[in-house]
Amino acid sequence: MALLIILITCFMIILATSQPCQTPDDFVAATSPGHITIGGLFAIHEKMLSSEDYPRRPQIQKCVGFEISVFLQTLAMIHSIEMINNSTLLSGVKLGYEIYDTCTEVTVAMAATLRFLSKFNCSKETVEFKCDYSSYMPRVKAVIGSGYSEITMAVSRMLNLQLMPQVGYESTAEILSDKIRFPSFLRTVPSDFHQIKAMAHLIQKSGWNWIGIITTDDDYGRLALNTFIIQAEANNVCIAFKEVLPAFLSDNTIEVRINQTLKKIILEAQLLGVLKNVTFTDGGNSFHFDAHGDLNTGYDVVLWKEINGHMTVTKMAEYDLQNDVFIIPDQETKNEFRNLKQIQSKCSKECSPGQMKKTTRSQHICCYECENCPENHYSNQTDMPHCLLCNNETHWAPVRSTVCFEKEVEYLNWNDSLAILLLILSLLGIIFVLVVGIIFTRNLNTPVVKSSGGLRICYVILLCHFLNFASTSFFIGEPQDFTCKTRQTLFGVSFTLCISCILTKSLKILLAFSFDPKLQKFLKCLYKPILIIFTCTSIQVVICTLWLIFAAPTVEVNVSLPRVIILECEEGSILAFGTMLGYIAILAFICFIFAFKGRKLPENYNEAKFITFGMLIYFIAWITFIPIYATTFGKYVPAVEIIVILISNYGILCCTFFPKCYVIICKQDINTKSAFLKMIYSYSSHSVSSIAMSHASLDSMNGNVTMTNLSSSGKSATWQKSKDLQAQAFAHTCRENATSVSKTLPRKRISSI
Repeated sequence: MALLIILITCFMIILATSQPCQTPDDFVAATSPGHITIGGLFAIHEKMLSSEDYPRRPQIQKCVGFEISVFLQTLAMIHSIEMINNSTLLSGVKLGYEIYDTCTEVTVAMAATLRFLSKFNCSKETVEFKCDYSSYMPRVKAVIGSGYSEITMAVSRMLNLQLMPQVGYESTAEILSDKIRFPSFLRTVPSDFHQIKAMAHLIQKSGWNWIGIITTDDDYGRLALNTFIIQAEANNVCIAFKEVLPAFLSDNTIEVRINQTLKKIILEAQLLGVLKNVTFTDGGNSFHFDAHGDLNTGYDVVLWKEINGHMTVTKMAEYDLQNDVFIIPDQETKNEFRNLKQIQSKCSKECSPGQMKKTTRSQHICCYECENCPENHYSNQTDMPHCLLCNNETHWAPVRSTVCFEKEVEYLNWNDSLAILLLILSLLGIIFVLVVGIIFTRNLNTPVVKSSGGLRICYVILLCHFLNFASTSFFIGEPQDFTCKTRQTLFGVSFTLCISCILTKSLKILLAFSFDPKLQKFLKCLYKPILIIFTCTSIQVVICTLWLIFAAPTVEVNVSLPRVIILECEEGSILAFGTMLGYIAILAFICFIFAFKGRKLPENYNEAKFITFGMLIYFIAWITFIPIYATTFGKYVPAVEIIVILISNYGILCCTFFPKCYVIICKQDINTKSAFLKMIYSYSSHSVSSIAMSHASLDSMNGNVTMTNLSSSGKSATWQKSKDLQAQAFAHTCRENATSVSKTLPRKRISSI
């Protein structure tokens, strides 16, 4: 009996929809009375028949193109209502239905919607205009359908007027989730947003970035296309082409949609609110509508595969839209899913880690060239749009690097070969200082030691040399605040003390062998050894103290080099550093002038010539140091200063003490009192002869000048004055020499030379 009813109904529907609409009742596809009527909108026919005879007449035309799948969906709705009526679910309440064929046309669906909204129990099918439809009773209480999103949106906007519930079974357009514009719309299929998200996820998972899009020319297709393009660009997927097909094709070209029928119908009161909160189960799965009116269902991922000339559709996975994951049932399907990655769908070859994408002139971002990451940049993934910058202060990276390497901390280490060599030279210098001190101590009463200023001044100079050699150790090893402050201060003060002592020796030599009474008088007033040494050294102490107070050297972390971090001492103030060195240079220059004037004095016991050489070595070393120090960069900057300190220290040590040590050790025969007196006599005789010759020359010159020009009496007087001075010096020298020879010069005089 039930089968017969279904067949009769089918016949009536097919017959009614195949004829043009003559009366409003002819427009209805299927109907059944009841206490509560549910409307239905189904695209049972594919399209309306277009006729050229009356293209402008406002009438509903005949529908053509029967869709068996949609017809079965219509029967499913009728069957569900009949099952509810035959059950005890709604005791005493009979459900009716009023189903229309939209013919896949918005205008036909709108006409059906007008009948849904007409007033209940009214003899005429009219829709009343009201400002408030709260008490208005339409003939239909809820609507199922329609299939296409384009039709559903038009129908839903009309149903919104009375907030009539509408349940869509195929309308997936994302815009329908907007409850501001479609407040009464619910659906049993997910939004296209999740479908497109699943597609984008699948494409990304397969490693594709160069794809084409085929869509239909309707609201569903256009909206899906726009959304997919946005998600594709967000995943760096490029669209190679876009093809828009007509919206309605033949039965065999459109994917069969699986509808879900309404399981429960609730009483009329608060129907929309109840529908939004309804929950039902199917096969152990629970379903409900979310805040957007979308059902919490997912999608099946199917694979179209040609086998032996036949196209097969295989379900590969399920897409869980809530967790954005693909659920794969078995290992075989998982392997099939993994094989998708073997399908190449890329415009360009992927860039490996250590490279970045360089976009070509193509309009697509997926068409690019691969370029190596530059120095201090890296990339650790494939197809990175740009390389990441390393932290230049602590890390570095070579060209085409996949990681950043930590910079190595460098300084002049104790294990460095150059540092070891410089330490050996410093230690050797200290040994020389100790050896010289021992030699001078053992030969304390010899003329050579006494002519050097005595053991006390020699010890002070040797101590300064010792400190200078020792100060080089503060330039090696990891810089610390203490070592940075100590090394320059120790060198500056000790070297100044050394030069001050040598300055007093130079002044003493010049004083001992000066025969000009006025110059000798001036030198005697100037010669205050302790005061000179104390004053000169104190000035340097003040300079260094101010330096340490206001701009002390500190440890600096130099990160300007690309691959290493240099720990170095920052001098604090270049001005203070230059002042310290400049002050030493001034003292050395004065010492050089004094020593240079006494360079021709008695050779064996005179160190003026060697002091001159020592000062020259100092000047050459430090003049060379300035440009080298200014241009050297890195951990070997301290080594440059150590080398200059060693050169200047060795130069002064060798020139000041080594000749005397040579005389003490190798020429002991001239390091005696008698040899010393003989040398004095010889030098005095030579000096007297020079003065006598000078005197004769002056007399001759004076006579010639007088005979030639008597008017030059002023000049003659000047020459006469000079002659008298030279004569006095000659007499003084003769007396000193005669006394020295006959009376063997007093011990005090010998010690002072």
